[in-house]
Amino acid sequence: MTAVSCRVLDVFVAGALLIALAPLLLVIALAIRLDSPGWFVFRQRRVGRNLKPFTVNKFRTMRANAEHDTHRAFVTKLITRGEGDDTVEKPFFKIASDARVTRIGRFLRKSSLDELPQLWNVLRGDMSLVGPRPPIPYEVEHYPSHWFARFAVKPGLTGLWQVSGRSQLTLEEMIRLDVEYVENRSLWMNVRILARTIPVVLLGRGAA
Repeated sequence: MTAVSCRVLDVFVAGALLIALAPLLLVIALAIRLDSPGWFVFRQRRVGRNLKPFTVNKFRTMRANAEHDTHRAFVTKLITRGEGDDTVEKPFFKIASDARVTRIGRFLRKSSLDELPQLWNVLRGDMSLVGPRPPIPYEVEHYPSHWFARFAVKPGLTGLWQVSGRSQLTLEEMIRLDVEYVENRSLWMNVRILARTIPVVLLGRGAA
């Protein structure tokens, strides 16, 4: 019953937001095209529920055709050797002061507006409004066994760790909160997390 009620909430809220935010989405798309050449949407393979791969949609925040080998090496080091490197914006798996990020991209990341196209993923059923962060396949290659509990539910636009500190948390804290969400997931919990997400995003609390 929880899965059905959460899905109804996902479809209703995601559909309403896509309609209400349509003018903003168009403005952001235009700003990205004016800021740097290339398509305004970035599509990337991610790992979802039960380890099923899917394509996630985001507003492009990097230069078009930016290489990703640097990020792959960075993430591998982060997961296998732990934290402590001053180039990391924990636990976002992002490189601090990344030269590949555009001017408008820095603003979109700070405000979380780059995530808005994922509302389409929510409507499609690839994602939920609330859930663990969807990892890139090469991240999963280095996961310790206890991290795989995150894949018992759909990944989400927001989640328990996003409203509990975001980039101020350590990687292990992020995973612990994701697993805590999976173990206690309910419609009421999703509603509370969504409500807490609003001030977190508007005030930029814990943003990288």
